Amino acid sequence: MKLLADLSVGSRARVHSILGADELSVRLLEMGLTPGVEVAVVGTAPLGDPLELELRGYRLSVRRTEAARVQIEPL
Repeated sequence: MKLLADLSVGSRARVHSILGADELSVRLLEMGLTPGVEVAVVGTAPLGDPLELELRGYRLSVRRTEAARVQIEPL
């Protein structure tokens, strides 16, 4: 299974699951990264971290370490 952190700018994917059962996992779910949601990587900061994502009609920035907890299915 691929991870959200591995996607390049312009790629789209569907969230499969969030790895772990800690505060960070809950926070990612609360931010809208729930199973079944479509996500697009729309940009990165100049040094590649954080990632700018588009999902559910809004944009969200997450660190690559956080994105590495999100399993995806590329579209």
